Amino acid sequence: MCLAVPMRVEEILPDDMAIVEMGGVRKTVSMALVDGVVAGDYVIVHVGFALTRLDAEEAHKTLALFAEIAQTAGIANPGAG
Repeated sequence: MCLAVPMRVEEILPDDMAIVEMGGVRKTVSMALVDGVVAGDYVIVHVGFALTRLDAEEAHKTLALFAEIAQTAGIANPGAG
């Protein structure tokens, strides 16, 4: 099973790379597969690659669902932040 998560682009780096963030977790990922991404955009990230840009409203809905799942399971909130 694969899981791709919405993450907010914090900073665009050289060489098609960017720093993304979700719930306080920051990660450097490749932007090679997505054109025109700017800081503040949301992207779907899987195994270190941004796969597509995501509308902010849809990203917030997905992160809210992650938070609900975490609360139901009694684990730390993965979408907080």
